[in-house]
Amino acid sequence: MTFFQYKNAIKSACKPKLKPDDRPMFSKTRIVGASFAGLLLLGSTNARLNAHDGDDRGDGKPNKDELTRVLIFSKTAWYRHPAIPELNSFLVQLGGKYGAQFDVSESPEDFSRLHLYQAVIFNSTTDIGNSLNEKQRKQLKDWYQAGGGIMALHAAAVHHNTWPWWTKLVGCDFNSDSDFVKAKLIVDTENKDHPSVKGYGPEFYYTADWTNHDKSVTGLPGVKVLLRIDETSYDPVRDYFKTRGGKPMGKDHPVSWIREYEGGRFFYTELGHEVKSLATKFGHQHLMEGLRWITKTKRFHRDPNK
Repeated sequence: MTFFQYKNAIKSACKPKLKPDDRPMFSKTRIVGASFAGLLLLGSTNARLNAHDGDDRGDGKPNKDELTRVLIFSKTAWYRHPAIPELNSFLVQLGGKYGAQFDVSESPEDFSRLHLYQAVIFNSTTDIGNSLNEKQRKQLKDWYQAGGGIMALHAAAVHHNTWPWWTKLVGCDFNSDSDFVKAKLIVDTENKDHPSVKGYGPEFYYTADWTNHDKSVTGLPGVKVLLRIDETSYDPVRDYFKTRGGKPMGKDHPVSWIREYEGGRFFYTELGHEVKSLATKFGHQHLMEGLRWITKTKRFHRDPNK
């Protein structure tokens, strides 16, 4: 996908009307007319980015009926996917098309502001347990259990056994993965009308990097599988893992699922190793409708087609 300059750059004269503790996160340097290529430089561990053009929405609290405010968190404590900064920029632009404010942070201290957000996207946050201290874990858990929504992309389900609660929420961990290949996806018949997959059943082909989990989430309390992958349609274990204990999952290989658990809503998708796995018509629908589901919102703030 080609990245281009912001249509609505942050205005240097814009001053947030919120109280200091309630401000959405801005980078210390204002970005005016910045290109997305420049934003890729914000992949450091302390990066914060607000990509909206100053709409503070009154008291700073999210709109209950519309998807308006989301936090993207991408700090890693194990393997770091090179595409994370590019994906952050892609997500910011995608949210903007729907009129939503997406903030990017790799500072766990920002979990003290979770009351400002309807959802948190965890962008391939490997070993999340070692990225957060006990206070930050409690802030996230309390916010989620009070009705927050979590979306986990790709490696957010990788190497996270350092935090038992997250392991239980996700339902599985990483075993191995495939190359970037086309494979057959099967829409679960019981959940074919979920907005994030609606219109794509009963099966379709899609290209991405596919993850093998250490176990299936099928049958876990509150879990509804949206998509499974047909392992006969591709080689599920790439050569690197074939000599390192990598194993396919077999017939029951979920690649996307939702979960209502402990008061909040959770959405996982294997997509997100690279931008090209999400920069499609299906990828946009999958993400944005997934966000609308975990936030229980009725509509988007803006029609992306207008």
